[in-house]
Amino acid sequence: MKKLSLLLPAILCLTLLLAQQPTTNKQLAVQQTVVKLFDALSNRDSVSLKAYSTADITLYEYGHVWNIDTLILRAITGNQSADFKRTNNFEFIKTTVNKTTAWVTYRLQSLLFKDGKQTTVQWLETVVLVRERKQWKVKHLHSTLIKPS
Repeated sequence: MKKLSLLLPAILCLTLLLAQQPTTNKQLAVQQTVVKLFDALSNRDSVSLKAYSTADITLYEYGHVWNIDTLILRAITGNQSADFKRTNNFEFIKTTVNKTTAWVTYRLQSLLFKDGKQTTVQWLETVVLVRERKQWKVKHLHSTLIKPS
């Protein structure tokens, strides 16, 4: 009985330590910047895309280094399908916020509809954001495509 009475508090303490901490307002603001960046991609809106990015953004996609012009060319200019639709679903894994820098790691699943075909694509991504004029902006984005198993 003594062993059980000692084990129960130990399990409770471990459970509390492993419990996910609530998301802070600062973390939510950073996460919303990421969501809005992808909303701009979904809406093929290059003006909003630039508003949520730094001028010198770097994107590491499919083994290549892209800048904002490459992203706009590949995701917006080169994507003129009339029936295009993209829906994004985020699973935020970790968000760290300092005064002027933030890091976010998340899983992204996008449902793409284009040229009459529907595709689901998944990535594991890490984003570094900086605070410019009281607004969070994406400075670096590293994306790893998750191949369906």
